[in-house]
Amino acid sequence: MSRQVFRLGWLVAVIAFTATGIVGAQNGTPNGGQRITPNFKDAEIGQVIEAVAAATGKTIIPDPRVRAQVTMLSQTPMTPAAFYEAFLALLQVHQFVAVESGNIIRIMPDANARQLPNRKDFTQTLNGDSDELVTQIISLQNVSATQLVPVLRPLMPQAAHLAAYAPSNILVISDRASNVARVMRMIQRIDQQGDNDVDVMGLQHATASEVVRVVNTFFQQGQGQDAGGAPTKVIADDRSNSVLIGGEKNSRLRVRALIAHLDTPLESGGDTQVRYLQFADAEKIATKLKEQISATVAITTGAPPAGGAAASSVATSADRTTTIWAEPETNALVITAPAKVMRSLMAVVDKLDIRRAQVLIQAIIVDVTINKNAELGVNWAVWSDDSDTRIPLGSFQSAVGGVNLAQLATAVDNPASAPAALGNGTTFGIGRIATTGVNFAAMLRAIQSDSTTNVIAQPQAVTMDNQEAELKVAQEVPFITGQYTNTGNTNNGDVNPFTTIQREEVGTILKITPQVNGGGPLVQLKIELESSDLAGTTGDAGSQITSKRTINTNVLIEDGGIVVLGGLIRDSSQRGESRVPYLGRIPIIGELFKTRNRKRDKTNLMVFIRPKILHDGVEAAYETDAKYNFMRDLQRKAGANPGEVLPLIPFNKDPMLPPLPPPEPAIPGGRASETPSAPSPSDKPPSGPADEPAKPPPR
Repeated sequence: MSRQVFRLGWLVAVIAFTATGIVGAQNGTPNGGQRITPNFKDAEIGQVIEAVAAATGKTIIPDPRVRAQVTMLSQTPMTPAAFYEAFLALLQVHQFVAVESGNIIRIMPDANARQLPNRKDFTQTLNGDSDELVTQIISLQNVSATQLVPVLRPLMPQAAHLAAYAPSNILVISDRASNVARVMRMIQRIDQQGDNDVDVMGLQHATASEVVRVVNTFFQQGQGQDAGGAPTKVIADDRSNSVLIGGEKNSRLRVRALIAHLDTPLESGGDTQVRYLQFADAEKIATKLKEQISATVAITTGAPPAGGAAASSVATSADRTTTIWAEPETNALVITAPAKVMRSLMAVVDKLDIRRAQVLIQAIIVDVTINKNAELGVNWAVWSDDSDTRIPLGSFQSAVGGVNLAQLATAVDNPASAPAALGNGTTFGIGRIATTGVNFAAMLRAIQSDSTTNVIAQPQAVTMDNQEAELKVAQEVPFITGQYTNTGNTNNGDVNPFTTIQREEVGTILKITPQVNGGGPLVQLKIELESSDLAGTTGDAGSQITSKRTINTNVLIEDGGIVVLGGLIRDSSQRGESRVPYLGRIPIIGELFKTRNRKRDKTNLMVFIRPKILHDGVEAAYETDAKYNFMRDLQRKAGANPGEVLPLIPFNKDPMLPPLPPPEPAIPGGRASETPSAPSPSDKPPSGPADEPAKPPPR
């Protein structure tokens, strides 16, 4: 029964739409004067589409996916245009959309509609009461389009499109006309030029940097934001002694009132300040400030400046209104001066009292020396010996390795008189010694010696910027400079020897002064390097021979770079031969009349240096921890003996450096500790107990 009533109602509505349209056509106003009272209840949406097409006279093409049971009820008649708007609202409820293209309207799901063109896209005027689909491009002037997308996205349906194009700062919106109009009105309210501006406030009595410090400290307690949450910026300009205030208008007014209250002369002692220095020496800074004030007054008045000694000894400078003196126990400056002079002095102190960078200097001295000596020769003698006379017939003697045939014969008769050189090399001897007849003796001696010296010294030093560092790894060797022996009647004939000795340092001495270039990671080094050692004695008692190598230079090198300061590569070869003229040149036989020696020395010396800037405490702690753990590894390996089953001294451990302590926690109300959060690694991986600190990967 209900289905029959529905079909009857739909049929009546269609007949009413058709009859009204025919009447309007006959009157010359097609569909112009008709009034429609829709009464659809649980009807197919296709039936409503047919009714709309008949009422508006437009061609409507529905998508095959447009299927729904809809209801549209109205108690008052409406025009075809109003009926069409109600139809658009009906489509929106069921997530469909009508896309117009000329006189043709396409009905499709709203998820696909934004991909099709619409004749009402990008129009200047937008009907805010319409539910038709439109696309608009909005250009923003004061706010960022990218930041506005997350604000507007929750206000739009899921099928709508909202995107930002950052290079042009525009928004692209595709949605129902009513919602697009609402979003555009919101954007118009948001895209307004803010009230943030910058005020410049000059100070008369206070110092700009001190006022900014106080104001920023106050803001850190949560008072430095306006009602909108935007922070207020306060920056000091020391050159003009002014404060720059940026932020919202009300917040700027509040900060200006606070600064105006601070910029007032103090009732008592307002022209005296005590400045505690953190890094500079107060006594040195006080002397320099007095000279600065004296020179400034001399330039202003035209009088000659006071001498350096007088300016240092008198607390009162040429300007009688300014006094400067230092308190060494607290490393503080006490300055009494007018406000303008005070600001100038404080600006100078701010530039001088800064933390200077430290520089780690690593030097490598490599000295490799190779010495080779070889000697070969024959000595012989022939003589006639009887009971009465000894007649020499001939001989050839030349020392080979410091020993000749006569010394060898003497050593055979008296071994106690054998020369010390006879113990080196190889000696072969043959001969006949008898009381009658011809006697002979021959000696073949050969000696070769090879020696190699390999010295690597790695002196290291850490010093501050523009501060000389001196590192000595040397021995104090005594050198006899004079001797005196006193004998006489006053001493009852006793001998009183007197010897004067001067001790000289022999070893490696490194003096270096680094200067860090503030414009870039460059280090200028003034280097004095001396490397000396003992080369032997001269034969006199107490006389030593020292070999010394020194380098004095200035270099400029990048942070962490390596430069060679100096070097010596020497290769010398010496050949010697002692022979009998003419006979020594005879092949084979001439070997009996000559001795040969050869000597070769090869020296390679290089000095390398590497500076590394330690900008803060973290880098300094890293380098310190690395060397500390490296020494612990050496101690552990030196004490380890895998083959020792039972220690000779039980219950006694080898001495060992303790583990590095943990970093100190931050001090409440003060600066945090500059030590790293974890101990720095050593140069080599740990192989010891589990109490070693964890080592991060090398940098």
